[in-house]
Amino acid sequence: MRLPPVITAPEAAALVKSGDTLLVGGFGMTGNPVNLVHALAETDTRDLTYVANNVSEPGLSGGRLLRNRQIARAVGSYFTSNREAVQASQEGWLDVTLLPQGTLAEAIRAGGAGLGGFYTPTAAGTLIAEGADTRTISGQEMVFVPAIRGDVAFVRAWRADRTGNLQYRLTEQNFNRAMATAAKVVVAEVEEIVEVGGLAPEHVHTPGLYVDYLVQAPLTLANLGSSADVKGGSRRVDEARMNMARRALKELRAGDVVNLGIGIPTLVADLITPEMNINLHTENGMLGVGPAPEDGGAMDYPVNAGKIPVTALPGASYFDSAESFGMIRGGHVDVAVMGGLQVDAAGNLANWAVPGKPLLGVGGAMDLAGGARRLIVTMTHTEENGAPKIVGSCTLPLTARGVVDMVITDRAVFEFRAGRLTLTGLMPGATLEDVRASTGAAFDERL
Repeated sequence: MRLPPVITAPEAAALVKSGDTLLVGGFGMTGNPVNLVHALAETDTRDLTYVANNVSEPGLSGGRLLRNRQIARAVGSYFTSNREAVQASQEGWLDVTLLPQGTLAEAIRAGGAGLGGFYTPTAAGTLIAEGADTRTISGQEMVFVPAIRGDVAFVRAWRADRTGNLQYRLTEQNFNRAMATAAKVVVAEVEEIVEVGGLAPEHVHTPGLYVDYLVQAPLTLANLGSSADVKGGSRRVDEARMNMARRALKELRAGDVVNLGIGIPTLVADLITPEMNINLHTENGMLGVGPAPEDGGAMDYPVNAGKIPVTALPGASYFDSAESFGMIRGGHVDVAVMGGLQVDAAGNLANWAVPGKPLLGVGGAMDLAGGARRLIVTMTHTEENGAPKIVGSCTLPLTARGVVDMVITDRAVFEFRAGRLTLTGLMPGATLEDVRASTGAAFDERL
């Protein structure tokens, strides 16, 4: 029977050499092998290619490596969550490769499965796909993405047995499961190591054949950063935003699987009651999301895509990021409610690239916009300077083309009917004249 050695965090850090590609599991600080990465931060290892969803939080995990300038290149989906990563990119010493979150997860999964890459509809026709090999497959434009493999993977699990079998806790599967398959050397940081037979076979998420070393290292609240307590999250709530959330809720039906984006869409969750039978999906690996707890953090609760602790409703399930985005791309999510920066007359959406800001954070927006069966966009009707957000043609980098079904603003409701932008409702306090004057695209009126 193969028994991977149990080593210390400094011994694990010594396995990483300068110039290596390092895969680091976790979604934010949830499921993050922070003890391993902090041990690596105590070494002289440099010139790393760091593959993760993001570069953690300032001074934590990958954020500590970044402060030490041990990372030369970063591959991920959402770097704007760490202001120091943004600054490093702007200063030119951190080379960043931005991938949609689902593409990143699938590229790692493909690397672990021995594939050279794959074609995906995500990001087709957008700035991120420029220069990529594209093909039309079954009538749909698709982009080729090479597989990702690493020299070393640091992953975090809740429990391991002495054969290296791993069990993850709550939403901590995220990128860990795929990364545990996709490196030459895999080190699993775990809370507890039990004897052979201590994990029931049906509770094993990662078979031990993938794992080369085990490190037992407990987490602390300090390791969880902003997810340590639900009170660490903040949301803007005002009547106009709540009106948009209430209007979006009217579009959801019993039995729907629904994904709510960050910003205004998160307010919809507060309005959903169990009797509505709406099943909330979060792309970091959970179906059956319940309301936020009154207190407590990621040590006791799962987290949502905003890295905020939530509860799990009866019948909820957990899975990893690759499977989650397979659900999205495969058309198994009925409705996505997302924020927007611009929507145009052709149903194109732009919502990931903020004017004047670095293009460093796309997250799961492209996957969701193109994969959900129905897309509802919630946003203010105009910019602060009065410029319209509903325009004839998007001037900001696109998230996805021709995907928007409905737009709900603080002034109006628009639907795309037979491919035409159509005004179907006015929001409280808005007038038809005001909407006509503040909309930058021609539209039909069916009030």
